[in-house]
Amino acid sequence: MKVVLYDQNGKKKGDVTLKKNIFEVEASEDLIHRYLVYQQANARMSIAHVKNRSAVSGGGKKPFRQKGTGNARQGSTRNPHMRGGGRAFGPKKWRNFSKQMPKAMRRKALYALLSSKAKKGKVLALDKYEAKAPKTKDIASLISVLPIERNLLLVMDRNEKNLKMASSNLKNAKCILYNYLNPADLMKYDVLLFTETALNNFQSSK
Repeated sequence: MKVVLYDQNGKKKGDVTLKKNIFEVEASEDLIHRYLVYQQANARMSIAHVKNRSAVSGGGKKPFRQKGTGNARQGSTRNPHMRGGGRAFGPKKWRNFSKQMPKAMRRKALYALLSSKAKKGKVLALDKYEAKAPKTKDIASLISVLPIERNLLLVMDRNEKNLKMASSNLKNAKCILYNYLNPADLMKYDVLLFTETALNNFQSSK
């Protein structure tokens, strides 16, 4: 499979070949869903935290005497059913939401998402971005002439810092390193625009 290679002015320069073992992979929706849940669960931070009866202050003295009041006997005001008492079975901040998923399954799910994009013609390539000073309007004008209808995920190499600076203020675009490709971004953004360097490095590292 091949994708169109554009220059930074939006003109077609040639083609780039995509590897079959990355961009022509089939996988079930269940596997892709598991990978997305894996990513979201591992990014989840537990914030909610309540005190149980051992952590609430007070409660050293019985609320009232054992007998003769007509009420049920009570030993402490810190009990969960008492007003101001501790919370039973409440959320704790040290709860771990992380999940496990084999690396081979994650790789296959990622390749399946990339393959789906490539099959629909949603993968493009950019030869390079060169500028004395990075400007957002340069990338905005490039996006305006490319076949992009909704939004864009710009995949770059670590050394292409000018491209990241020029695209950081775009509203419907996100810049990401090729080794940080993930299911959430691939499902959120419609078109993938790889720089030629990032695409070559991504394909050679897999």
